[in-house]
Amino acid sequence: MNEERKVEWLHEGELMAQQRFGVAGFWQEHNLQAMMRQSIPANMVRFFEYLPFFFIATANNQGECDCSFRGREVDSAGQAYPLVKVIDSQTMIFPDYRGNKLYNSLGNMIVNGHIGMLFIDFESRTRVRVNGRAEIVDSVAAYDDIFPLAHRYVRVHVEQVYGNCKARIPKMKLQPSSDSELHDE
Repeated sequence: MNEERKVEWLHEGELMAQQRFGVAGFWQEHNLQAMMRQSIPANMVRFFEYLPFFFIATANNQGECDCSFRGREVDSAGQAYPLVKVIDSQTMIFPDYRGNKLYNSLGNMIVNGHIGMLFIDFESRTRVRVNGRAEIVDSVAAYDDIFPLAHRYVRVHVEQVYGNCKARIPKMKLQPSSDSELHDE
């Protein structure tokens, strides 16, 4: 027998906040189902793969949070590599490049696999959140055909995808980096 998994759209804290701030019952299950997806819709794949950067949020096993920026890598010839790659409707991969060697995000992923990803296109004022479980892929060869400069990869098993409204997102146009800016750290 194929049993369908019961989806809890809002957790206890969200329900408590809605009660506290006078909007309990505002979000009905059918509205949440229309907004929140449990997989990546086909029409969002290009959006994720096209952007030059995104933000991630992770937490350690005590729940202490860290937020980090992730951007495209550009080689010395000016070749820009993909930001993320959507493998299927439940999975996306992003590369881990050389950094400050603190491993804040990866360290958090080792002890607590929950990850939040925020993608913003400031030109179209579009914002999409992805929440899921992160897993570090240590094999450099695993996705080197996509991300040849990566030291390792993060595979995200998608649990929730949803867009946000455009309110308070400034409309901005990104400018290309100069060659001297590409490899500064």
